[in-house]
Amino acid sequence: MLKFLLGILIVLLPLTQDVKMVKTKVTDDITLMLPKDFYAMTPEDIAQRYPSVRKPIGAYTNDDRLMDVSIKESATQWKEEDIELAAEFFKSSIFNLYDKVEMNHESIEEINGRKFAVFEFDSRIEGENNELQNRQAVRKYNYVEYLVSGGKTLVFSVQCPANMKDTYKETAHAIMNSVKVK
Repeated sequence: MLKFLLGILIVLLPLTQDVKMVKTKVTDDITLMLPKDFYAMTPEDIAQRYPSVRKPIGAYTNDDRLMDVSIKESATQWKEEDIELAAEFFKSSIFNLYDKVEMNHESIEEINGRKFAVFEFDSRIEGENNELQNRQAVRKYNYVEYLVSGGKTLVFSVQCPANMKDTYKETAHAIMNSVKVK
């Protein structure tokens, strides 16, 4: 029994340790804190993980490639004082992007002196069933913040597999609460 309890302790101990964070400069105007083991994605990683006409301003991952952080500029243009109205549109776009969304938290929050629309949710994209391929559904934990500033919208996103949510949730909150935009 003692060996069993020690085994569980050894497995759970890394999950309870504080993650060492380092300040990361994304652009001259954007910084955030990332776990020490995170690094910028290669152009190939970005093309594979974020296939879009607009590539991210910054994209980061860790060695196990389970948790990603990205910063994008959206094509939408809002005024800063319209953040509450814009948040409704952002929420709608989240629900349109995935097959299923379970919204865990949504709010307008002040982070480092700026108002962000914040959404924390679990998403699901159904797999495709055909004779050549049988994909499983993709489930993710997502933490997304939208900042309307200077006529543009910045989108900050943290994402990991849904089954790793408990492992990465605290780190996701730390990253997103560290975002600074000049």
